[in-house]
Amino acid sequence: MNFIKRKTWQISENEVTSKELFDNRRTFLKLGAASLVASGSIIEALAKEQLPVQNLKFIKDNNPNNLVLNTYEQITSHNNFYEFTTNQSRVKDLAYTLNTNNWKIEVDGLIEKPLTLDFDDLVKKFALEERIYRFRCVEGWSMVVPWIGFELSKLIKYLKPLSSAKYIRFETLYDDDMFPDQARTVFGAIDYPYVEGLRIDEAMNELVIMAVGLYGSSMPKQNGAPIRLIVPWKYGFKSIKSIAKISFTNEQPLNTWQKENPKEYGFYANVNPKVDHPRWSQAKERVLGKFLKQNTLMFNGYEKEVAYLYKGMDLRKEF
Repeated sequence: MNFIKRKTWQISENEVTSKELFDNRRTFLKLGAASLVASGSIIEALAKEQLPVQNLKFIKDNNPNNLVLNTYEQITSHNNFYEFTTNQSRVKDLAYTLNTNNWKIEVDGLIEKPLTLDFDDLVKKFALEERIYRFRCVEGWSMVVPWIGFELSKLIKYLKPLSSAKYIRFETLYDDDMFPDQARTVFGAIDYPYVEGLRIDEAMNELVIMAVGLYGSSMPKQNGAPIRLIVPWKYGFKSIKSIAKISFTNEQPLNTWQKENPKEYGFYANVNPKVDHPRWSQAKERVLGKFLKQNTLMFNGYEKEVAYLYKGMDLRKEF
């Protein structure tokens, strides 16, 4: 008999999730001896959202340290997506300009064969999973999100980078018709396209996923449709949205916020309560929907799974 063994990082949602969301957005996997079966209602819902249901498996584990999921409304109404606006609450109202039809991802650099990935084909190629992760913003707020996606490591293996590749670099789509703020030239505007990067060994960690949805439906435009990176132990700006290009390189990429202000934002951006932002403390965080702050966890609570990646490093300098 085959059983799924819960990973140390897995966290399950608390049963206080609203009934409306439970009925309309969620289902739980029935864990059996050798099969994982989603209910008919979620299959119907997901079919409407164009996610490949046959590849989707929902995991409900028995972790005693349950975290409370933020609501769908909270997750989709509080967004940093400067390509639309710097106003977090307005992103959802302006994101309609993003057209995700026929989405392509260019792949180049130190790779056996440069190619262009078709998003629709990509999500059919890899089995999708639900990953319930903490999400911590460098601004001091946090949430708990049920992402849908696949491990980045599987994509990297499929792409076959050369042994000389030490980093993976991502770019958000550059299109100022879809992203109005990309056309801004005023003082203080970000230099687009938005860029992020990881070391290859970081990218190969099983926690890192390419997310294509949340709460059982396709990724909302304001959250980074159709595909974004999720690196749960790092501050949220590392989890780049609306990815249109992936490059393999032997040089450390200069990520957007590090380029904009290297004194405040480094390459690694690991969640570290002992290293404050120059303008505010990172020792505590406020979960969206809660009044009182809670202590920030080292590596956002994923220390057991990722601390080995930074052994011997001075995390105050390599921030």
